Amino acid sequence: MKYVVATDKAPKAIGPYSQAIIDEATLTSRTLYVSGQLGIDPATGALAEGGIEAQARQSLTNIKNILEAAGLSMACVVKTTCMLADIADFARFNEVYASFFDVVADPARSAFAVKALPKGALVEIEAIARG
Repeated sequence: MKYVVATDKAPKAIGPYSQAIIDEATLTSRTLYVSGQLGIDPATGALAEGGIEAQARQSLTNIKNILEAAGLSMACVVKTTCMLADIADFARFNEVYASFFDVVADPARSAFAVKALPKGALVEIEAIARG
């Protein structure tokens, strides 16, 4: 079975997708797939101001809030995919990213540059979590 996860503590989907979907394989094991999160402040609907650091922080905060709505935490994240509008922002992005995860058990990750992101965003991050 799959269930939609939604919270007003993260931006509403801007297209035909859910903030996240839980796939419950068994009653004791479930996987949460979090859709790509831009650095949009859900209170204003605008991208966070302050460059890559601010947008990365907001994107990861949105993911954290979606995880919490599903009863999970950042410690449950097993994989992220990070898309940057400019790979030159990689080091600054990494500093913010590292502050959201436990260094002992960082999730697997892919990070790459893309030609463009919706709304002119600098970063988009999607996540997979197990709980």
